[in-house]
Amino acid sequence: MATIPDLGSYQRQDLTISAADYSLLTDLYQLTMAACYVGEGLEQKQASFELFVRRSPENFGYLIAMGLEQVLAYLEKLSFTHSQIAALQATGIFAHASDRFWSLLAEAKFTGDVWAVPEGTAVFPNEPFLRIEAPLWQAQLIETYLLNTINYQTLIATRAARLRDVAGEKAKLLEFGTRRAFSPQGALWAARAALAGGLDATSNVLAALQLGQQPSGTMAHALVMALSAMEGSEAEAFTAFHRYFPGAPLLIDTYDTIAAAEKLAAKVNAGEMELSGVRLDSGDLVSLSKQVRSLLPNVPIVASGDLDEWEIARLKGAGTVIDGYGLGTRLVTGKPVNGVYKLVEIDGVPVMKQSSGKVTYPGRKQIFRSFVGGKVKADRLGLITETPQSETPLLQLVMKQGERMQLPETLAEIRQRTAITIASLPEETRQISNPLALPVDISAGLQKLTEETKELTAKNAKGAK
Repeated sequence: MATIPDLGSYQRQDLTISAADYSLLTDLYQLTMAACYVGEGLEQKQASFELFVRRSPENFGYLIAMGLEQVLAYLEKLSFTHSQIAALQATGIFAHASDRFWSLLAEAKFTGDVWAVPEGTAVFPNEPFLRIEAPLWQAQLIETYLLNTINYQTLIATRAARLRDVAGEKAKLLEFGTRRAFSPQGALWAARAALAGGLDATSNVLAALQLGQQPSGTMAHALVMALSAMEGSEAEAFTAFHRYFPGAPLLIDTYDTIAAAEKLAAKVNAGEMELSGVRLDSGDLVSLSKQVRSLLPNVPIVASGDLDEWEIARLKGAGTVIDGYGLGTRLVTGKPVNGVYKLVEIDGVPVMKQSSGKVTYPGRKQIFRSFVGGKVKADRLGLITETPQSETPLLQLVMKQGERMQLPETLAEIRQRTAITIASLPEETRQISNPLALPVDISAGLQKLTEETKELTAKNAKGAK
């Protein structure tokens, strides 16, 4: 592994991050390309990049856009400190970079425009989640951070929306994924996206408090085992925990689930205890939930243990009587949303990528969505100069010249939009297995520009020879 002799005050081993570090939380080539643009005198050319997916993860009929708030907060704070610039210089990588490059970083501030679909909106392949219109070096530099937050939060929000859709409006859905998320920062983003996607609460205390939410949780097997060993029985463990946290569900499958439920039922029936819920974390959840319900008919049952939308659908189909679900590993992990960020226009000239299997559409675009009877009928991907045809344009101007156009939305507002969005999608698009994608038509104007750009690119390539 390559090492560098001295990074000064910026070198540390704990790998913690703060907002001040975000300018360096990028891939090296964003900085080297920016330096090249400066050297060639192109850095201030107006550029437009769009972030989109070429295809959705398998069995995903739609994606719920999420992460815009973190993108805007990042852009507002984008800057380079003297120590960051010194650390970059110490690498030796930029030895041939122009002095103007360092001056540019020292004065760095995002001054561009951002067009985006609102968080909680369903999007489909080739439709831009957002578009950045900014000086070339700025638009290039921010790619890594934008993809990081949009890709991950969109994955979690989509999974959460699917889980809510399958479980139904009345089910209590809790996010338990912090210990399985890919990093502490990822855990916070996962909690936010899960709540915005339709879940009721998170067990992540920091995420809940930062988001103005009430954290929610139960208990672990360790408490039952520890108190049982020290105080004589599982029943004593339940009594002790319930004494301090009467509103928390009790985890009843540490030893014998049914025996535990029977003992709790005796206390409830005798008026010695009021239970707010019990949790099942293992075993045959269908059979166990029915037996527990017969013993504790008025006590909500929460299930957990590597659950996802397919397992919840299976449980419901088998007649389970579960009232809520704790969702962790399969919510915060899984096949990624593979968003990309591509240049579509530079200095007024439309451009496109033509690599095999990775062709992109040129020009600045808008998504035009049509509805019939409150349901989404189809999307049309066109140019921003086109006029809606009884359609709703989805991309909105959310930042102009580096300044926000509106206050941040609340989680409740985003969650409501997600719910309305899901309800508006065709049933065949919402299904969790073999969904049918919503039709996305390419406008005549965009098709014409695509062909013209291909021809111009081919002509330029021949001229270069």
